[in-house]
Amino acid sequence: MLDSDLAILYGVTTRRLKEQVRRNPDRFPADFMFELTVEEKSEVVANCDHLGKLRFSPYMPYAFTEHGALMLANVLNSPKAVQVSVQIVRTFIRLRELLATHKELARKLEDMEKKYDHQFKVVFDAIRQLLSPPEKEKKPIGFRVEETLARYRTSSSKRKRK
Repeated sequence: MLDSDLAILYGVTTRRLKEQVRRNPDRFPADFMFELTVEEKSEVVANCDHLGKLRFSPYMPYAFTEHGALMLANVLNSPKAVQVSVQIVRTFIRLRELLATHKELARKLEDMEKKYDHQFKVVFDAIRQLLSPPEKEKKPIGFRVEETLARYRTSSSKRKRK
């Protein structure tokens, strides 16, 4: 996310946000945030309509990763930043809980497959056979001319006409 978007989210000015980043350089390593180049800034402004005000700004915006956004919420002291920080922590806790249940469910499914694989081998083979498309009849390659047989007159047919 860009600094201007995070400033709106945290209820502070972009100037105040950048000020806190400059005052706490140890909290924002390269994998947490970086400053956009002139080319990157012009591309972002061209692709994102809500960033039109950045077009004429002489300052290069900062881009933050999710870790940088969390660190920024911890550095800023606005009431919104504190609320966002708490919500981020709660979200990470919930994600960890979901991951744990997902891993447990995957393990149970794997155990069931191992246990019942031999009993249902015939069923699995039948399903695989149904899923595979039937082989189509191959047509011969090349050009075939189909002619009707020509009727030739015989000497007896000439005599009948006359």
